[in-house]
Amino acid sequence: MEFFDIMFFTVILLAVVMESVDSSLGMMYGTILSPLLLGLGFDPQDVVPALVISQAVGGISASFQHHRFRNASFDWHSKDLKVAAVVFSMGILAVIVGAVIGVKVNKFVLSLYISVLMLVMGIIVFAGVKFRFSWNKIMVLGLVSSFNKALSGGGFGPIITSGQMIVGRSSKRSVGATTMSEVEICIASFVAWWIISQRCPSLPLITALCVGAFVGGLIGPYILSRIKNIKLLTKLVAVMAIASGLFALIEIITK
Repeated sequence: MEFFDIMFFTVILLAVVMESVDSSLGMMYGTILSPLLLGLGFDPQDVVPALVISQAVGGISASFQHHRFRNASFDWHSKDLKVAAVVFSMGILAVIVGAVIGVKVNKFVLSLYISVLMLVMGIIVFAGVKFRFSWNKIMVLGLVSSFNKALSGGGFGPIITSGQMIVGRSSKRSVGATTMSEVEICIASFVAWWIISQRCPSLPLITALCVGAFVGGLIGPYILSRIKNIKLLTKLVAVMAIASGLFALIEIITK
């Protein structure tokens, strides 16, 4: 088997695993895959757009599964759908601004900001701190998390999932709403990067990631539906957010 074939199927496998984790806990796809792909030698200008469009594909399959397994409800008048819609609508502007800044601003500063923010949000969730739910808080979460997504391909899930839990939403519904809102945000991020960079990303990389993410999106929601201990799930989400922040921070320091 040629090296290209080995690499192609390796990327598919990585995407399956990470999307399964992402769609069951609301984070980790872009956060982990971005440095892994860079470590495998892929061009950074190919990695971010490939990650966001593949996560949109994975998010579509995962959203159907979340609704099917009743982790969240995406009926027309459901609160979960409204939360996803608010995050998406607030995130469009943030995506455009983030894509512009991501091309021009110092990568170290941006990466440091995102990693510290993920770490702090995870610690807050783990500590059990909660605030009263409000749509204004959801709007702010949508702006910040979408900005992060456009900047680096990651950082959306840890912020929006843990943020929803901090403002009083249940863990399963937070994961489901995050997955649904991420589809539109990822598509917008991909379009913004393509227009601004005027560069077509690697089609083999996009294909491998999209195939893997789609399969992973079918698996993750089922795993989430089998978790009955909500307190444990909350702690798991918090630990994953903290791990995301630490992982990103270590990547920055060791470069």
